[in-house]
Amino acid sequence: MKFGKEFVSQMVPEWQEAYMNYNSLKTILKDISKFKNQNKSKSPMASTPKGSLRRRLTLYRAFSGLNVTQRFSPNKSEDEVILFHSQEDEDSKGLYQTMFLKSSEDGTERDLEFFKKLDFEFNKVNVFYNKMVKEVVEEAEELSKQMNVLIAFRIKVDKIGFENLHSNETSSSSSIMHHVNDAQHGDSNVHMDVIQEIEMSNESQLNDEDRNYVPQTISKSSIQGFRPASLDILDHVKINMNTPETPVSTIKGLLISSKTDQAFNKKELKKADILLSKALKEFYHKLRLLKKYSFLNLLAFSKIMKKYDKVSSRNASKDYLKMVDSSCVGSSDEVNRLMDRVERAFIKHFANGNHRKGMNTLRPTTKRERHRTTFLLGLFSGAAIALIVALSTLIQARNILYSEGRIKYMDNIFPLYSLFGYIVLHMIMYSANVYLWRRFKINYPFIFGFKEGNELGYRQVFLLSSGLAVLSLAAVLSNLDMEMDQRTKTFSAFTELVPLGLVMAVLVITFCPFNVIYKSSRFFLIRCAFHSICAPLYKVTFPDNFLADQLTSQVQAYRSLEFYVCYYFWGDFTTRSNKCSGNGVYKTFYLVVAIIPFWIRFLQCLRRLLEEGNTMHGLNGLKYVSTIVAVAMRTISSEFREGAVWKILAASSSGIATIVNTYWDIVMDWGLLERNSRNPWLRDKLSVPYKSVYFAAMVLNVILRLAWMQSVIGIKDAPFLHRTALTAIMACLEILRRGIWNFFRLENEHLNNVGKYRAFKSVPLPFNYQDDDDEDSADT
Repeated sequence: MKFGKEFVSQMVPEWQEAYMNYNSLKTILKDISKFKNQNKSKSPMASTPKGSLRRRLTLYRAFSGLNVTQRFSPNKSEDEVILFHSQEDEDSKGLYQTMFLKSSEDGTERDLEFFKKLDFEFNKVNVFYNKMVKEVVEEAEELSKQMNVLIAFRIKVDKIGFENLHSNETSSSSSIMHHVNDAQHGDSNVHMDVIQEIEMSNESQLNDEDRNYVPQTISKSSIQGFRPASLDILDHVKINMNTPETPVSTIKGLLISSKTDQAFNKKELKKADILLSKALKEFYHKLRLLKKYSFLNLLAFSKIMKKYDKVSSRNASKDYLKMVDSSCVGSSDEVNRLMDRVERAFIKHFANGNHRKGMNTLRPTTKRERHRTTFLLGLFSGAAIALIVALSTLIQARNILYSEGRIKYMDNIFPLYSLFGYIVLHMIMYSANVYLWRRFKINYPFIFGFKEGNELGYRQVFLLSSGLAVLSLAAVLSNLDMEMDQRTKTFSAFTELVPLGLVMAVLVITFCPFNVIYKSSRFFLIRCAFHSICAPLYKVTFPDNFLADQLTSQVQAYRSLEFYVCYYFWGDFTTRSNKCSGNGVYKTFYLVVAIIPFWIRFLQCLRRLLEEGNTMHGLNGLKYVSTIVAVAMRTISSEFREGAVWKILAASSSGIATIVNTYWDIVMDWGLLERNSRNPWLRDKLSVPYKSVYFAAMVLNVILRLAWMQSVIGIKDAPFLHRTALTAIMACLEILRRGIWNFFRLENEHLNNVGKYRAFKSVPLPFNYQDDDDEDSADT
């Protein structure tokens, strides 16, 4: 792979604008090379081979003498190509400017343009890196305060006699030894944390040979000179009352006053440990990305200067790279120093001195692509295609489309299996989205908050969808029986229970507690779904928001689940007949289950409106209210009431909801239709290089949102299509529309993060640290 492509592939996606623009500089060098070649072709000596010309010119070079020892090079001043000037005023401190010394020569306009662009790119990189280094230094100071508080917190909670150590070291040392003896004689579980804290309290660097060593006992010599953190620091600290994380705590927060006393107990200590360990891991991740940023840019400047020397036949790279090495991005060692400090602190305080465990947590290994995944993907995909061919052949051979039992099959069996069709199609669309997000460098793992190294790639998602498709198609093939027993007028109970057994198998796999079939991803999905169902009792995060939007496109899937309940628990499934369609309770729930996903999104918008105070969330909530009204009107007109009035109400409410939802999709969720954009009616930044893709997506979104017209117009059956099949097709079109929406929605979110250089998760800190000066100023 060429360096230019590798350079782009290694970039931090949210920092793309802050990297050196390698391609633009390379384009200028191509122009210089083209100009040089044109001049060579016009030269009278162009026909002379380059090698022979070089040899002939050496015959006429000035003789340097037999004595090769010289104190200076007489041609040094002539060989100099560039000089540097650093602007030291406050407005442009640290900016470098290159002076090109060969500007008097012919055809050097492009060289001047190259160094002007090079200065711009280098100053951009240097300023950004300097700014980020200052931020991480300030963040390191805050984390240091938090660690001091945490250590004091541990001492206070464990209560082993450290309080008077600063006033009486002898008595305190005897107290420590007393508790050490207790720990060594059977009370190790109580005081083990504090013992390990004593053992590793020395701030000197850990030697390589003893990094994996964890002491088991403590002697007097190991305690001599030990001085724990002062507990006075806790007088200036308040424990952060974080956002409620459970429905119960949210309800308590609404009913009970939030003013509580400081609770320095083990429960709060455990929470503080978790929060601070997460903060250190995220801070270390930030330092790693910053180090990678510096390395890549320095390598890019080195590569481009060597290319310039080669193209221009000058020797400017040595002087320029010397200036680069002396700048902040080339000489600052703050990042490496902080990385070393964070590693030692994390290993000591959060990994019990286990170096391997601590480093595995700080630097999780990248997930490798396995041949097993590719093999199973090909196997299941081929099996699914073979089953589809077998079903088609069997339907034609048995003439099932015209058999007597086809009506019962479509009314009772088809809705059961259509559930899996909706899920498989949605998973296929998501796998396509993952592929396109990676293809266009959209940082979806960061946006969704996936655990590093555990996110599913498009192959894994497609593997799951193809596996579920094989199970579903095999179940359909086993259940494709149109003839009942004429003597008993019943169907085989075993085959009729196949759909229910398949649902149970999918649920068991989904909630399986063992580490099989992508456990972390399954539990992440379950957690987001639970948060969505419990809205507005949980704080709304982007994954919860995104998943709830997916649920709004699976209305027919919920109605299929409702039919499962009716068919197997209320109806006589052995005769392939049900009384669901005529049951009032079933019809009521048929309306309710269609409204629930939109109601969840409304509650999420309401929660965000109350927390953030942004009126746009309120308008978004009203959009879902309009959709709820439209869905209710359409369902009532088709299932409960008939007549022109209800048809008009359904059509008008659906029309209003379609206009509002389409505008919100394109303008708010996708960020398109900007008048003053560099790309007319799109937006300034686009991930896909083809603008026609965006216009096609907007047109498709409008067309697919009009699928509701089928139910309003009253098309119950179509030629060669049963009404349940027509309903399934309309539901699949909505899933396809949602799949298209997903790509552009995440692209817009990614570009917003890029515009703010937001490449890290914000982890709340456990303590609010207040200095005495702050308190005095607050009192005054």
